Amino acid sequence: MTKLSVNINKVATLRNARGGNMPDLLKFAIDCERFGAQGITVHPRPDERHIKYSDLKPLKEKVSTELNIEGYPSEDFVNMVLQIKPHQVTLVPDAPDAITSNAGWDTQKNEEFLRNIIIPFKNAGIRTSIFIDTEPMNMVFAIKTGTDCVELYTEAYAANYNANKEKAIEPYVKAAEMAHSLGLKINAGHDLNIENLKFFKSQITHLDEVSIGHALISDALYYGIENTIQMYLKQLN
Repeated sequence: MTKLSVNINKVATLRNARGGNMPDLLKFAIDCERFGAQGITVHPRPDERHIKYSDLKPLKEKVSTELNIEGYPSEDFVNMVLQIKPHQVTLVPDAPDAITSNAGWDTQKNEEFLRNIIIPFKNAGIRTSIFIDTEPMNMVFAIKTGTDCVELYTEAYAANYNANKEKAIEPYVKAAEMAHSLGLKINAGHDLNIENLKFFKSQITHLDEVSIGHALISDALYYGIENTIQMYLKQLN
C-alpha cells in the first residue's frame, strides 16, 4: 500500500496572507489525517513565507501518522530537525530563494556531504530520504550516503505525461527497480496530481509514499479536502 502524505505548505501560505490563524494549520493537518492521509509533509524555508519554524513543534505533537520535514540541510535546518525529531526528513538541494523544488541531488558529487548530514539523523532515529532524479548513478551513490529512502523528483514525468505517458514513466520504472534492488525505500513527489497519479502508481512497484501538496490543495478548493483526499487515495489503491 502506497501512503499519501499531504504537503500543507499552501495552507500556511493562505494563513500568512492575512496574518492570524485562519486557516488553522494544525487543525487542517489533523483533519487531513482524519480524512485518510497517512502523513503530513511540510517544507519550511528560511524566509518562513509559508511554514513557520514555530509551526513545527505543535505539528510534531499532534500529527499521529507521520511528519515529514523537507528542506535544504543548512546548519539551522539540521539543528531544527534534530530538535523536532520528525518521523522522516527529506533532504532537497534547493537554494534559499527557490520558489519550489526544481532539481534533485547529484549524489555522486555530494556523497560525502550527504553522508555527514545523514549520520546524526540516523543516530537520532529519524528516517532519511533524499530528493533525486532518475539518473541511474544517483541510485548507486544514494545507498553510499546511508539514506533510508529516495524521493523520485517527478516533474519530468508530469510535464510529459499527456504527450506520451509510457515514455514519460520509463526512466522512473528503471530508477525504482534499481533503488529497490539496492535496498532503498521509494518515495515520489512534485507535480503529481489526480490525472497522472494512478498511472504512476501502476507502473512503479514498491512505491512506499507520495508527497503531494500544490495539486491536492488546489483540487480541494473545488471538491473539499475530505473528498479530495479520498479521490487521491483511490488513485493510489
